[in-house]
Amino acid sequence: MAMAVSLPSNLYQFRINFTPNIGSSSPNLSLFNVSSTPSRNRRPSSTIVLSYIGESGKGAASETKRKLLEQYGLNPDEFLSESSPKTRRRKERQHTRKGAQVPTEEPKPPRITHKLLQVLGGKARRKKLLSPKGMDVRPMMEVVKGAAFDILQAAGGCPASLRPGRWLDLYSGTGSVGIEAISRGCSEVHFVEMDPWVVSDVLRPNLEWTGFVDVSVIHPVRVEIFLERAEQFVGKGGAFDYISVTPPYTAVDYGILMNEIANSALVGEDTFIVVEYPLGTDMLDSCGCLIKVTDRRFGRTHLAIYGPKWAEKKRKSGNSTETMQV
Repeated sequence: MAMAVSLPSNLYQFRINFTPNIGSSSPNLSLFNVSSTPSRNRRPSSTIVLSYIGESGKGAASETKRKLLEQYGLNPDEFLSESSPKTRRRKERQHTRKGAQVPTEEPKPPRITHKLLQVLGGKARRKKLLSPKGMDVRPMMEVVKGAAFDILQAAGGCPASLRPGRWLDLYSGTGSVGIEAISRGCSEVHFVEMDPWVVSDVLRPNLEWTGFVDVSVIHPVRVEIFLERAEQFVGKGGAFDYISVTPPYTAVDYGILMNEIANSALVGEDTFIVVEYPLGTDMLDSCGCLIKVTDRRFGRTHLAIYGPKWAEKKRKSGNSTETMQV
């Protein structure tokens, strides 16, 4: 075994070699010799090289090396450690990791709300509604919402208000569509929203502010799960009179979603379905037993409404009457 120790401020390098005294009657006694060479370094230093061979003289050699190191003012424990090279490398890596800065994930800013939405018509008209500040929840634009209810009222044969009935608001978010439905004459609305914060800090406060809590049911589940277990969630109420579908544009496949809705027990022969979808999406001309009553564009947003065949005739009749009045 060999070991080198650097000493400060000497002009020579000392080499001390230990070898077990094989011929001696004391096997634990080790011999050593010291050699020195002048140092050519700019900054003088000294080196002690300790070496020994054999297991029998290990104890005595270690003690001798300890004493020698102490004579030079060094700590023997720092140089006579029996840790393996692997252990030393591991300690070095740990020391390096301790000194390095570990990137920490920045905490997400708190979600806040503001009042930019409002009820457009009916008994809660002009009441402000909460909505999340940011793009994580995207409510239906008011111009689109107003057009959708105008079309539904005309198609139902009552331009002043909605036909009384039950409304299902899928991907409800702020609840602005369902609240608008109650304000305009619907008797009951079921809201489906999976985000707990939106339910507790936006949707429920909006229902309390408008006074519609008693005629509302909140389902805090994913829309896919709600459609699979529709009868369990809704009970014996049967098909809805109105269904609004306003999902995050990039989070759904509209073909699959509309097929699931059409084949569910939620849709009846007289149901109206309001669908908001992005530009570039192909929507079918029918949804189960329902036909497409209208399809309008608002910038990059499209609005499709499906309903029974009789609704299209009433809508056209209502439009012609309005034109004549103008």
